[in-house]
Amino acid sequence: MFDTLSDRLAATFKSLRGKGRLSPEDIDATAREIRIALLEADVALPVVRAFIAKVKERANGAEVSRALNPSQQVVKIVNEELVTILGGETRRLRFAKQAPTVIMLAGLQGAGKTTLAGKLGLWLKSQGHSPLLVACDLQRPNAVTQLSVVAERAGVAVYAPEPGNGVGDPVKVAKDSIEHARAKQYDVVVVDTAGRLGIDQELMRQASDIRDAVQPDETLFVVDAMIGQDAVNTAEAFRDGVGFDGVVLSKLDGDARGGAALSIAHVTGKQIMFASNGEKLDEFDAFHPDRMASRILDMGDLLSLIEKAEQTFSQDEAEKMASKLASSKGKDFTLDDFLAQMEQVRKMGSLSKLLGMLPGMGQMKDQIANLDERDVDRTAAIIKSMTPGERQEPTIINGSRRARIARGSGVEVSAVKNLVERFFEARKMMSRMAQGGGMPGMPGMPGMGGGPGRQKKQQKKAKGKQRSGNPMKRKAEEQAALARREESAQSGNAFGLPAGEQDKNFELPDEFKKFMG
Repeated sequence: MFDTLSDRLAATFKSLRGKGRLSPEDIDATAREIRIALLEADVALPVVRAFIAKVKERANGAEVSRALNPSQQVVKIVNEELVTILGGETRRLRFAKQAPTVIMLAGLQGAGKTTLAGKLGLWLKSQGHSPLLVACDLQRPNAVTQLSVVAERAGVAVYAPEPGNGVGDPVKVAKDSIEHARAKQYDVVVVDTAGRLGIDQELMRQASDIRDAVQPDETLFVVDAMIGQDAVNTAEAFRDGVGFDGVVLSKLDGDARGGAALSIAHVTGKQIMFASNGEKLDEFDAFHPDRMASRILDMGDLLSLIEKAEQTFSQDEAEKMASKLASSKGKDFTLDDFLAQMEQVRKMGSLSKLLGMLPGMGQMKDQIANLDERDVDRTAAIIKSMTPGERQEPTIINGSRRARIARGSGVEVSAVKNLVERFFEARKMMSRMAQGGGMPGMPGMPGMGGGPGRQKKQQKKAKGKQRSGNPMKRKAEEQAALARREESAQSGNAFGLPAGEQDKNFELPDEFKKFMG
């Protein structure tokens, strides 16, 4: 969604690189490019004006003029102001002191409230809560059935006493659901309300009546991130007519320009709390303004990537794999382990989305977009077509075995050969990293050494101090060196003590004595 904005900002900052200082003209030109980028991204005009004014004010101040790298300082300012526009700090759900906590969803028809109710239910369940979804959308055809299906897929309970399709009183359903939740000991109630194609009095009245009946702890306004500036107008109308505490962005994985996301928090004064970035129920998470700003500026989102990994990988499994890789050349790490790791990564989500969280991946978005997710399935099929012995010791896979594995997995023989060769190379590299050898071929950096062979070559190249070819000059140099050695012996040693005193008086500090045993 933010690809166009990211590309424009990246091009703007690229023009600043290499400049020792920034003139007022440079800052004005940069501000102009950022303004165009934001307007093209469909960000609301008042938001753009406030953003540019703040960036220019800070860019013309001392923090840039005195910086060692002014261009990086400008990027830092833009990043911080983006975070501010997106809402500043992450806003968490407020839970009631006495259960159940009531969360009411409001928004226009088609914004994705019903699907989002299931996503929120699954997310709450993963956080250790016991949610109940309540079907109060009794107007839209099959809305009740849809919520029941979504709740079943999420593995959470649903309260739907009315069939819907225009039958039933949504206010009574909402009111009765609170008593039902108390009786069944559900600690969170998520109320799915009806929407309309546009703002009207009937919609506002019904939403207000449900709000008054259940007294929600949180009222969340669900907005389709793809509808552009109209999202801001709708949000303002709901804020004035019904009132809400936070915003939920749906369809953040769309290809629209995404200006609503950058505008809505600033215009309404209400923070974005959650974002839905896919069709699957688990493609939903809390909205972090700082992480979103980093992704827009192509700085990656490593924190979200780490959180996904922590949710998927167990600590015991990670330690077990690390110990296998740290063994002699990683030979304990088998194709079975490789398959298990691959399946764990798939559980984290789409590979293209995971790669998109890495810094600098914006320059490779075309390659990431063309990434074939089915390659992982093909690799899994090849490994599963092997015998247990072949997975444990791939070196025994000869020509006839490769042909059998290829027939079993439906691939070419060359694909099996390539997989085994890539596995050996990857195992060698991962083993080296696990043992602290660093990445191959990168000498001179801590933990990134080029290996023993490279170090030997470097040592071989090192030469001693060159001696002069002139006999008279060489003799003078030898005499000067002899004089320096005699002077050093008379005056003391490297510790600054008189000659002969070192053995008698010098002692190691207590910390070194403990360290040396």
